[in-house]
Amino acid sequence: MKVCLLYKDREKADGAAYYDTVSIVKDLGLKTIFLNAAKRLVYEGKKIKNLEQEDPFLMDTLKTVMMTPLANAEEICYRQEIINDCIFHEELIRSLYETGKNVQLKSDELIREYKDKSIKGNPVTKLINEIRILHLLQDSLAAIRQLLEKQKERFTSEGLLRFQEDFFAAWPKEREEFVGSVLADLSFYTGGVDDADQGRNRLVRPRIVLECGLEDGLKFSTMKLEELSSGSTRFVKPGGTLFKIQEYFNSRVQDSFSTLEDERINEQAHQLEYGIVNYVVEQLKDELMEFKPFFDKLRYQTAFYLAAVQLARHFERIHMQWCFPKVCDRRDLKFAELKESVLGLSRLEDVVGNDCELNQKDMVIITGANQGGKSTFLRSIGIAQVMMQCGLMVTATTYHSGIFPRIFVHFTRREDSQMNSGRLDEELKRMNKIVEQIGDGSLLFLNESFATTTEKEGAGIAYDIAKALCKAGVRIMTVTHILAFARRVYKENKEEPLSAVEFLTAERTEDGSRTFRMIRHEPEETSFGLDLYDEIVGQKLRKDAEGHHRR
Repeated sequence: MKVCLLYKDREKADGAAYYDTVSIVKDLGLKTIFLNAAKRLVYEGKKIKNLEQEDPFLMDTLKTVMMTPLANAEEICYRQEIINDCIFHEELIRSLYETGKNVQLKSDELIREYKDKSIKGNPVTKLINEIRILHLLQDSLAAIRQLLEKQKERFTSEGLLRFQEDFFAAWPKEREEFVGSVLADLSFYTGGVDDADQGRNRLVRPRIVLECGLEDGLKFSTMKLEELSSGSTRFVKPGGTLFKIQEYFNSRVQDSFSTLEDERINEQAHQLEYGIVNYVVEQLKDELMEFKPFFDKLRYQTAFYLAAVQLARHFERIHMQWCFPKVCDRRDLKFAELKESVLGLSRLEDVVGNDCELNQKDMVIITGANQGGKSTFLRSIGIAQVMMQCGLMVTATTYHSGIFPRIFVHFTRREDSQMNSGRLDEELKRMNKIVEQIGDGSLLFLNESFATTTEKEGAGIAYDIAKALCKAGVRIMTVTHILAFARRVYKENKEEPLSAVEFLTAERTEDGSRTFRMIRHEPEETSFGLDLYDEIVGQKLRKDAEGHHRR
């Protein structure tokens, strides 16, 4: 049976993951997203009672899915609709995930038990383990049926509606009842003893009826199983007086006898019992074992949606508004109140958002005051783009963008700790690897690249690379302190009425304070480093002077 919750018509991605996912995760700070999505917020009323430890499987699954972009708007909408359903039916998606997880973990545990050296090779132990696995599958399928029946006609997403329909078709009620009754009849073989009957121990015993012919030497032939069932009787301790009385009366019945009186007959009876149970189990495997891969896929695919729901709860916790983005033309980008979600989750508070409309732009150059929020703004777009392209929500009131199957990041890094190369050398090597992979339909984020050399040399490198990549159909978004590069591109494009380059700057008020908002503006002649000097050093000097004056 298929699950098809991540993709409408298949179980696995048919596209490639992003190039250098390690850099994307690191430079955009996505680990914070993974960590929060893997933690469940437990509420008591409207207050948070507890924050559970992260689930590593949720983290790994979310990372894998996020790093493999979807191909078109239809696939993105398919996931968005399911996420929206899951938010309204959180306990359902959590229960489906836990059911898949339970089957996977318990079946692996049973398999490990059988592989233990002390019992490995014992056919009876193997058969008992197989029965237990079949019980596990049957009980789990029954649990899923119960969950889905409670949600009848409540889903709105195509994905969950079809999952529900396919499940009921593959596992109808009649099939469930038949398999359940057969497994109940096999319960004696796993040593089923319960104490539910008025506190007295009950022993599950089988009733096996065979039809067979007899050959010479009283050998069985043309054997046919007529009945296999289990019943329970009061448990009597072997060897005791009551046990001996029971055995005596059983031996007086004309159509029965005690196998315990003859060791060879007792052994042959057990062999016959094993053969019958093994035969029935083999038939049940055809009914149930096909669902084993179903539970593996169910756990993986519901893990993504449970992570999405938990991530939404974390956004709600810090009052960070989110929306489902819309896909538009690749050269268009428009958003309102877009916020850097990683920053908000790290600080546990809402942060400043930005509005922007960057339609028909191939390059966006961001300059302005130091500590003005330029890199945060760049990361907010990068995070939103990656989240949109895997079907997740975006921390904005609206977000419209095209799809870029290939996303690249080139952020400034610390100097090589082994001192094998300088920072510029390291930057050029990384850029060379990107150029080998990049092409039409790619999106490149540059953050203070090539600022590790002289202004003149850095401006030349940045200009040549940016110009060549734009001609190759690459969209570039760059934060730069190389003002010579920014001014040169500005002069070339300021007279163009339909320029494909947009210039943004970090807003700075007259008193030097930062609003952390980006505005349309030509590149500044300075990064206003004196503002920071005055804020950090100037304040200290003034305090020292005041202290000296008081003395």
